Amino acid sequence: MSSFAQEKRCAYLIVNADDFGYGPAVNRGIIDAARHEAVTATGVFANAGELEKQIEPLLDVEHLDTGVHLNLTHGFPLADEMRALNRSRGGQFPGKLALIKALISGRLSREIVEREWRSQIDRCISSGMEVRFLNSHEHVHMLPGLFVVAERLAAAYGIPHIRVASSEWYCRPTAGSISRNVIIGGMKMFVPSRLRSRAPAMLGLARSGKLNLRYLKEVLSTLRPGGAYELMCHPGYTDEAVELDPRLAQYHDWDSERQALCSKEVKRLCDVNNIRLIGYRHLAMVDGRLAVRQA
Repeated sequence: MSSFAQEKRCAYLIVNADDFGYGPAVNRGIIDAARHEAVTATGVFANAGELEKQIEPLLDVEHLDTGVHLNLTHGFPLADEMRALNRSRGGQFPGKLALIKALISGRLSREIVEREWRSQIDRCISSGMEVRFLNSHEHVHMLPGLFVVAERLAAAYGIPHIRVASSEWYCRPTAGSISRNVIIGGMKMFVPSRLRSRAPAMLGLARSGKLNLRYLKEVLSTLRPGGAYELMCHPGYTDEAVELDPRLAQYHDWDSERQALCSKEVKRLCDVNNIRLIGYRHLAMVDGRLAVRQA
C-alpha cells in the first residue's frame, strides 16, 4: 500500500485526447497539448493511414499514455471479413446508425467485431505503442453486446483499463447533450458494476467536441478529493482538411479545445481545486478499489 497515494485532499485527473490519427492537424494539436503537459493520454485510430509514421512523434512524448480508439464507423476496416461486409460502401465502415442496424439484424456478428478490434490492437502494438487502455470512436464499445467484446480483448492483451462513458447532467443542457446523455445512460446500464468500479469517472460528454473555459471552470470545481477522473477531449488545429469536412466542422472546435486546455486559466483552476494530472499508468486496483500510484 505504500506505493499508492493516500492523500485525500486532491482529486486526480486524466486528460484523454480522442482521435489521434484523424489527420495531421488533429495529431499535431494532441502532441502540442501533451508537450504543454495539458494532455496526459490519447486514444489512437489503428486504421489510420501510415500509422507507424503518424505515431513516431507521439512515442517521443514519454509522459503521454496511449490506448486504442476502437473503431467501427470511420475509415476502412483492417479485417477482411469486415471489409467484405461493406462492399457497397467501397469497403469503408458504415455510419453509426447503419452499424446499429447491422448488429440488431445479425448481419454483423460479435465474432467479426472481435476480429476487427483484435486487428486494430495488434496494429497499434506492432507500431511500437504500449496499450494502456481501450475506448472507442463514437462510444461504440458501449453498445449492448460489444462491451463484453472489449472486456475479453482487454483481458487477452493484458490491457488494464476500459473507458466507461457516463452521462453528464449537471452542465447547461443543449439539444445535443440531452440526446447524448440519454443514449449513453441507457448503454451504461448494460456495463457490469464490477467494471464500472474499475474505471475513472468520465467527464466531457456534455460538451463533447467543444470544451471551453466556461465548461472546464464549472466541471473542475466539482471533482471530489481522492477521486479519479478522465476528461475526454478533442484538441487539434483547424486546417483545410478539417474545414472541408462539414461533419467535423459541425461537431468539433479543435482549436478552442486546444487553447482552453493549454491556457494558464486551466492550470490555475487545477491549482485552486487541488487537482493533480495523472496518466493511466498511475492507476491500479487495490483491494477491489481504484487506487492512484504516487506520481
